[in-house]
Amino acid sequence: MRKSKRILGLGGIILLALGVLTACTVSFKSALVDARINNFYVAEFEDNSLNSPLGLDVTITEALRQKIRTEGRLEELGQDSDLEPDVEFIGTLVDFRVTGEAPGANEFAELNRLTISVAIEYYNRYNEKDNWKSNFSFFFDFPSDVNLESVQEEATDVILRQIMEDIFNKAFGKW
Repeated sequence: MRKSKRILGLGGIILLALGVLTACTVSFKSALVDARINNFYVAEFEDNSLNSPLGLDVTITEALRQKIRTEGRLEELGQDSDLEPDVEFIGTLVDFRVTGEAPGANEFAELNRLTISVAIEYYNRYNEKDNWKSNFSFFFDFPSDVNLESVQEEATDVILRQIMEDIFNKAFGKW
């Protein structure tokens, strides 16, 4: 009987510790955002690339909005809002390109690389020193004998996940 109480006590301590660690993680993510910042606005991305698939600019816009909504505590302002956003992101899809990588023995590439690049302007109404303009890019490699269309959705997801992480960290990370 005493032994079972000790095990329950240890189990309770483990659950409590896990709860505290989970709470710390959530608090840490929210703590990345300056306490004065309560809302954000992401303008629709402009598509200045030559070869991007139709609607990729909309996908990128929504990916950034989703990243900020889920990783921060900020309220999203719509285009018709009367409020001035505390932080604002203006983005442009700059490049969507497939290049041959890793040349093979017969002078043909054995690997293709899809690269997506975006340009971001970030404005913080509370601290102009935090404003910046920067380019973000990431890639996805796939075998040259595979058609881009067959991997495009997966590749785009992988690329955008990393780009959004990089944008979020630059805007709110202050590392």
